[in-house]
Formats: sequence, structure tokens, C-alpha cells
Amino acid sequence: MIRRALFILTGDPRSSARPAEGIRIAAGVGTWRKVEVHVYLRDDAVLALSEFADDFVDEDNYTRYFPIVGEFGRPVLVQQGAPLLREIGASPLTYREISDAELARVAAESHFVLRF
Repeated sequence: MIRRALFILTGDPRSSARPAEGIRIAAGVGTWRKVEVHVYLRDDAVLALSEFADDFVDEDNYTRYFPIVGEFGRPVLVQQGAPLLREIGASPLTYREISDAELARVAAESHFVLRF
């Protein structure tokens, strides 16, 4: 049985290194192929979907590791109706908006839940 890990990112990538670290760790864990990794962006963290990471803390983690997360074959999960989602424009990653109820279901089905 493959284990499932849910990475919940809520920090603002413009002022915090936490979401960048979450993405770096998610990419590293997912490449093992022993854990099914899901990434969920909430609040200001939805800005991480932007194709322009120049103003982000630890911007290299976004340009280097977020594409790896996109290669896992699952969309990045995003807070439904997040206000900043309109500000990102086009995203290089496939994403899917989910409700809080669906997030609760995904979290309940996960073996590990990590918040950054």
C-alpha cells in the first residue's frame, strides 16, 4: 500500500520561506515514489502558482522544485475562491480548486499531513 502525504502551504511566498521549504520537501519526498504527494495551497500561498517567482523568498525553490511536483501526475490543490488566485495570471502548473470539505476528505485519507 502506497502512503499518502498532504502538504498544506499557507504562508506568503513574498515574505516567508516556509512555503518554499514545503515545496522543496514535497518534491524530494515525491521523487522517491514510495509516497503519493499532494500539495494544497491556501490563503497567500496561492501566489506560488505564478510563473514569476522573482519576488518570492527562496525563489530558486519555486523554479527548481515546483515543476517536479507538477510531474507527479496530480494537480496542485488550491483553496476554492482564494482572492489572490486572480492575481497570478497564467500558471505553468495544473491546479484544481477544492472546497474546505474536500480538503478535509483529502486530509482524512492521508497518512501524513504537513503544514508550512
